[in-house]
Amino acid sequence: MEGLEGIAAGVFMETAEKAGEAESGAGDYTGGDGLLHCGKCHKPKEKILEFPGSLDRNGTGRRMKVRCMCECETAARDKMLRQEKEREELQQLQRLRDSSLIESRLRAAKLSSFIKTRDNQKLYTMAQRYVENFEDMYRRSQGILFWGTVGTGKSYTAACIANELLDRRVPVIMTSFVKILQNIQGGNVDEAQYIAQLNRARLLIIDDLGTERNTDYALEKVYNVIDSRYLSGKPLILTTNLTLPEMQEAQDTRYKRIYDRIFEMCYPFQVRGDSWRMGQAAQRFEDMRSILEG
Repeated sequence: MEGLEGIAAGVFMETAEKAGEAESGAGDYTGGDGLLHCGKCHKPKEKILEFPGSLDRNGTGRRMKVRCMCECETAARDKMLRQEKEREELQQLQRLRDSSLIESRLRAAKLSSFIKTRDNQKLYTMAQRYVENFEDMYRRSQGILFWGTVGTGKSYTAACIANELLDRRVPVIMTSFVKILQNIQGGNVDEAQYIAQLNRARLLIIDDLGTERNTDYALEKVYNVIDSRYLSGKPLILTTNLTLPEMQEAQDTRYKRIYDRIFEMCYPFQVRGDSWRMGQAAQRFEDMRSILEG
């Protein structure tokens, strides 16, 4: 009587043979080796397995024919796996973008479409290097403080950094203190949980520091956000229209402790040049005049 191993081997062989017959494709044929071959790539769709410990009636090791993938099927499987991986990556990227809080006007900002001028070449280079060296910046908890006059491209550059990192599937949140205060004051979110959510991002970008209301309540919340980010050990990027001397020489204790914490975390970089907004507005005016007046 055959042992349990032999019985199991026989059942396995019968099942494998039935599966092989069911999956035969048009043009498949049996080769001189007795195995089923693919009609397209002509590679075997079957192989022989030997079980020396399982003896047949002749006392030799049992051999069984089992189904395997030919080159066509292997290529088709690999293609399907790649497509599935790409779909998962796109879904992950979309989830990251949905949670990034970047304003719609800045969602298309990219370094590839950055309009470089003599004034902003250094700004572009800094943004590019920050993206390229982000893992090192992350380990160092190193951020940037973009400061300068209105309309010089601070927010746009920060959004470029955000979008470039999102394309690399790095979690980034870009918001402003005005929006943060609105969410906290609105009572729709728990403050501690909300700040914790901001700090889960590997990079937090806060736009337009200094445009929020300067009440004791607002300044306390601003400090809480910055201090919690500092304690998280993760980098922070800020943009502001304030000047460096205004921040460095602040006498009011409420402001001083905010700015001191910022300088611990962020490398200050002055954004110089003419206003981008004024230039864009002038260009739009010329475009409309051309269309309407001929």
